Amino acid sequence: MTRTVVFIIAFGLCVSAVWARDERSIKKLRDALVALAPDVDPGEAELLSVTAHTASRSLAREYGLVWCPAFQNVLIHMGKRQRGYCGHYTRDIGERLKALKLKTLVLHWGAAYAGTLDENNGLVVTARNQPFENGIVLDGWRKAGRLFWCPLKEDSQYDSGQGARWRASHHGSYGITAWKEDPLYTAWLHDYKQAWEWQPTAR
Repeated sequence: MTRTVVFIIAFGLCVSAVWARDERSIKKLRDALVALAPDVDPGEAELLSVTAHTASRSLAREYGLVWCPAFQNVLIHMGKRQRGYCGHYTRDIGERLKALKLKTLVLHWGAAYAGTLDENNGLVVTARNQPFENGIVLDGWRKAGRLFWCPLKEDSQYDSGQGARWRASHHGSYGITAWKEDPLYTAWLHDYKQAWEWQPTAR
């Protein structure tokens, strides 16, 4: 009985810590989105941030995620899991975000190292009339359901410039981003009526 009580308390503390981290991240992402342009609606930025964070956590549970994203990929290859690739997160989070019918923020589908074993897919959010490269990356896959986000140009993990890893760890500077916009899937994100199924390639 005592062991059960201790487990319940420990579990409750873990859940509280996770939620506190998510709440901080939700606020910081909202602020980063608002800072993209003077005409970004703070309420819309808040809604997008909350939706992306909660969707990412929910999808990890829905996919039956165990251990880490790379292991989930192995389980999918073995037929033990149906979903959980980076593109699945991107599509399913994107489905929820495009249902918001955003007016001051724009959704894009980004791919880094497309067509290779290192391929990653993610959403990129910009303000209206801003280029893709000025956006913020949203990636549910990378941290196993805990939403990762950062300005696209500061994503050191997908920096294709020479010596990128060394620069990121020693100087905090970045080279050339590996993220490129996928026009086909960006078009899907802007089409509120039609739903296309993402087909995995490398991952």
